Amino acid sequence: MVNLRRKYPRFVYRDFSWKIQGQNLVIFFDFRIPPDFQFSPKIVIENVSRKMVHRLGQGIIDNFVFNLGLIEMFSYWKLVCAPEIIVEAGDLNKEQIRWWQDLLIKGMGQYFFENKINFRQKDFLKITSRVIKTKQYQKATIVAKQYRIESRFLVPLGGGKDSIVTLELLKGAGKETSCFCLNPSEAVKEITKIGNCQESIIVRRQIDPLLLKLNQQGFLNGHTPFSALLAFLSSFCAVLFGYKYIAFSNERSANEGNVNYLGREINHQYSKSFEFEQKFRRYCVKYLASELEYFSFLRPLYELQIAKLFSQYPKYFNAFSSCNRYQAGKSNGKKWCGQCPKCLFVFVSLYPFLGEKRTTEIFSKNLFSDKKLLPIMQQLTGERGFKPFECVGTVKETKAALTRGRRMEKIMRSWSNRHNLPLSLTKILKGHIR
Repeated sequence: MVNLRRKYPRFVYRDFSWKIQGQNLVIFFDFRIPPDFQFSPKIVIENVSRKMVHRLGQGIIDNFVFNLGLIEMFSYWKLVCAPEIIVEAGDLNKEQIRWWQDLLIKGMGQYFFENKINFRQKDFLKITSRVIKTKQYQKATIVAKQYRIESRFLVPLGGGKDSIVTLELLKGAGKETSCFCLNPSEAVKEITKIGNCQESIIVRRQIDPLLLKLNQQGFLNGHTPFSALLAFLSSFCAVLFGYKYIAFSNERSANEGNVNYLGREINHQYSKSFEFEQKFRRYCVKYLASELEYFSFLRPLYELQIAKLFSQYPKYFNAFSSCNRYQAGKSNGKKWCGQCPKCLFVFVSLYPFLGEKRTTEIFSKNLFSDKKLLPIMQQLTGERGFKPFECVGTVKETKAALTRGRRMEKIMRSWSNRHNLPLSLTKILKGHIR
């Protein structure tokens, strides 16, 4: 790692561009690790008309695309962990630079831990903003203020139970709701059909193949704050398509970290946490879209409470999946690999509400009978090592699901007031907690 930082001391966000191609908005980024590597990832937002683009104007779109590139660059910067990031694609003021440094340090915590990187050393990272683009560029941040906006809800779908609960509760309350899908898996496609999503916003993200090639050659790899990318991308789509509300499905459980490293808590789910939600909301209002409402609908609840709500929608039981191996195409086509911490936790959380027979049917086997999963169970309950680097519930709710009794009753009645739900949505969600 030290050798890579010395050999490649700079990472450059050189440029971005976008165009309407057919019925889609196609976005390109130019990232460089001088002198050897250049990356050209692409994002395609489907069904964007020239009229929509004209309505917003180039300045607003430039600003959103520029910011999208800032979060996208994390995936390429991590190859060498360069000491300096030079942003040439647009302007950042001092407050924005501090914001992005904070997100990188906290959102890349797992990456630092797994690669044994001392992110607390002096002069670890410097972000410099210097626009040298030759083409015309609007230097001042253009915040979307007066754009066509309707009181509609955009719900990002990932294929798991949480976003299904958000979708069903909002629709059940009569809210006009659409789905946001990034590189939709077969599970997501099934869910949109079952959920009768009349309008879905589809986005395709294409990673530069060189990134994967360098990973195979021994360059650094690791977890990036993916939910932060979703926050920026869904915000852009909300403005493009005229939505006021973005209702994520990040729960209270995401606030719990995994392990301490160099005196700081490392949280695999940092970009799903309430801390990030608060910071992104402020950034969004000031630098992206002042009238947009970004929040997590399920923030007041634990995973166990969400599992109970999900158990009331059997039509999704054969469709949903939140197994990362399935999402990555590494589960031999099975929606649940039955071997990872995510599969085991979802099994544990559903078992109290669905019982052995129905839960076993979903996973094609009883995971409690697999002795190979015992070490993972001990991690989930805090008896061994630390909580796995996965999107799983807290240690105490895993224990509660296994032991039941008063411990579980207390969790099932709990409610966190640390959330950003509009009052009307607070009433809806509270009405389903008994």
